[in-house]
Amino acid sequence: MNRIQITSGDVSLTATLNDSPTASQIWEALPIVGRVQTWGDEIYFPIPVSADTDDTAEEVVDKGAVAYWPPGNALCLFWGPTPASRGDEIRPASAVNVCGMIEGDPTQLADAPNGGEIRIERA
Repeated sequence: MNRIQITSGDVSLTATLNDSPTASQIWEALPIVGRVQTWGDEIYFPIPVSADTDDTAEEVVDKGAVAYWPPGNALCLFWGPTPASRGDEIRPASAVNVCGMIEGDPTQLADAPNGGEIRIERA
């Protein structure tokens, strides 16, 4: 299992990637720097990875999921409901490849500055 560091503003979290092909592509592309965009309780930003939906694809994810959204070539970090959610579920815009999980409290991501820099690197 590969561990990554997620940093944006005063927010610093660690996550563990799974052994999926998409997670491996993300690992190989590190470090990645992007700009925070939010959609409900989700941060997403384009990354230099291109992958199709795979066996890990989910329409609803767990709190703390690190995922890849194929239509936008984007990395997604989830900590709560999105505009597509029904009730308390965490629902991406469309199926995402689940690539890992954030360790600790993913709600800290709410403090990442919208439009600010976000960095993903090997931990």
